[in-house]
Amino acid sequence: MHRFELICRANLKQVAVWAIHFVNNKNRVFHLYPSSLKGLGFFPHSFDRLFHSILGLAGIIELLCPQEPSPLQDGTLCIGISRDSMHKRRATGGKKKAWRKKRKYELGRQPANTKLSSDKSVRRIRVRGGNVKWRAFRLDTGNYSWGSEAVTRKTRILDVVYNASNNELVRTQTLVKSAIVQVDAAPFKQWYLQHYGVDIGRKKKTSASAKKEEEGDAPSEEVKKSAHVQRKLEKRQQDRKLDPHIEEQFSSGRLMACISSRPGQCGRADGYILEGKELEFYMKKLQRKKGKGAGAA
Repeated sequence: MHRFELICRANLKQVAVWAIHFVNNKNRVFHLYPSSLKGLGFFPHSFDRLFHSILGLAGIIELLCPQEPSPLQDGTLCIGISRDSMHKRRATGGKKKAWRKKRKYELGRQPANTKLSSDKSVRRIRVRGGNVKWRAFRLDTGNYSWGSEAVTRKTRILDVVYNASNNELVRTQTLVKSAIVQVDAAPFKQWYLQHYGVDIGRKKKTSASAKKEEEGDAPSEEVKKSAHVQRKLEKRQQDRKLDPHIEEQFSSGRLMACISSRPGQCGRADGYILEGKELEFYMKKLQRKKGKGAGAA
């Protein structure tokens, strides 16, 4: 079992007072007292037990008030998470003696676990050397680039559909680098119409709807364009190529994209639209996943 260390930026009393404040605000039937934690069954007889009492209390706060930033996330309570290799074994399998203490440059912090939510929350974190990181806790928008068309638009993230590292990150809608998400196709659809004069993703009319239009329903009026604009659009049409898989996605109003930024480090969930072989690869993966789900049911 690891020996955790408490970096003394918060003491037990502060954490307990913090807990009372949020628990009372949430109208929970739960009372904590700064002077005593016996109600929770915590008996801090030694430093280790005291630390685990604080850690347990912080975990309880997180369970009771999931919307509020917990002391584990916002840096009020710092746990000795270390990125060193002192505790690891040698290549031969032998144990190494800890011949020095931990260093500041080896510290680690709690993961952000950025969730997909419209209630945006990004925190500023002061890091080593006086630098700044932006920790995103909740996001629902990002800048996405369509590589083959060299265009980028800000769009909404609608869903997390695949993650190569862990299916739990899909179930909990967690935004991390390399997660496969579905984004709103509307901004790209508008750009395509303006740039090429082609309304992609529109469903083909059936014979019944065509008849109705002939009978008297007025078709949507087309915007008048100058001769210069028409010539420009015609020239662009000559080099226009659209992946059939992407065209299919436009009709559903959702595009598959990959997050390329790190939301827990820069506070943004930016990425790129999947195309070509990469898109085919992830489509097969999702198809296989659906097949397994149907088989299990």
